[in-house]
Amino acid sequence: MAVNEQEVEQIVKQILGQLSGTPVAAQNVAAQNGSSTGTGIPSTAHVAMLTALEKFEVKEFPMPQVGDDDILVRVEGCGVCGTDAHEFKRDPFSLIPVALGHEGTGEIVKMGKNVKKDSAGKDLHIGDKVVTCMIFKDEPEITMYDLNKQNVGAADVYGLLPDDDIHLNGWFSDYILIRGGSTVFNVSDLDLDSRILIEPCAVLVHAVERAKTTGILRFNSRVVVQGCGPIGLICIAVLRTMGIENITAVDGNEMRLGFAKKLGASHTVSFKDYQGIEALAGGVAASFDGHLADFAFQCTGNPAAHANIYKFIRNGGGLCELGFFVNGGDATINPHFDLCSKEITLVGSWVYTLRDYATTFDFLKRAKGIGLPLAELITHKYPLEQINEALKTNLAMTGLKIAIVNQ
Repeated sequence: MAVNEQEVEQIVKQILGQLSGTPVAAQNVAAQNGSSTGTGIPSTAHVAMLTALEKFEVKEFPMPQVGDDDILVRVEGCGVCGTDAHEFKRDPFSLIPVALGHEGTGEIVKMGKNVKKDSAGKDLHIGDKVVTCMIFKDEPEITMYDLNKQNVGAADVYGLLPDDDIHLNGWFSDYILIRGGSTVFNVSDLDLDSRILIEPCAVLVHAVERAKTTGILRFNSRVVVQGCGPIGLICIAVLRTMGIENITAVDGNEMRLGFAKKLGASHTVSFKDYQGIEALAGGVAASFDGHLADFAFQCTGNPAAHANIYKFIRNGGGLCELGFFVNGGDATINPHFDLCSKEITLVGSWVYTLRDYATTFDFLKRAKGIGLPLAELITHKYPLEQINEALKTNLAMTGLKIAIVNQ
């Protein structure tokens, strides 16, 4: 029986697909890059656009052209961050109208001809699952290794970009266009919940790396973590994966304190059980058999909490302040009693480096490997059309981590 060239080509594709593990359908999409038909990609995309305070509208926009250095991603899910809540409530960055969502992940459905590898040098293919980190449009030659000792707070990020004629700028959408000059990582070996948690986990991987520079944080350290929202809870998990076991969590929410135990806290202290900071400090010391903490992580955006945490730390101890991702106001401390006479070593932490981002992938695998239920952090999942309700749930603090998940 005669076989024509097209049949031979299809047989070769099937064999290559079996060898590489890439579905034939995905390879067909790859073969059609640059074509606007036959790819299964719709002609329009839906974006949750914040158009006014506390008001998202799901808008429909034409699917943009995919340039030679671009990647089109079908969004699978995106976590709701405290920064999203700040923008939803009061627009501190004056971005409205804006497509929010920076904790997102999805599947590559189309790639420009120049896209071959991710920011860590890993191959990229149609069908791979990816996350983004930062956009270095002004310094496109930056690599993940150049930023080992510099955080990426000065760069742009998808989900906090001014609106433009592309519109697909945030992960609260069903498609996002990743442009040339962006960082992107292939995370196909992680499940969806883990991928949604990558960005906030990177914040804590970075914070713990900052803490380690003090030389005080060790395996046998007594560590206090103040604030058991998602950031504080992930902090406990990172510490636990490092082998630190003597961890006291401080919060006023019993549900969060209970989950802190699940993620590795050995003790919990509710500030609602104590009258005044001296009594609360005594409660923390009691959790450590009468000792103050060797090291503390301050994970709330409350200035009073920052002022209080010095009272939990022993002379010669260390502190990592990471709770203030936006301007939360001034904190009042007594430099002599709180800092100088105790010789506290203080480090600040904000966002992460690209290297921390890559390290986070291994942290998530390690946490799962030792049985930490990180996925349970995601207590609420909403479809895109219910994004206003999702943000209100976040602000009400009735859950832990809130996520938008596309069906």
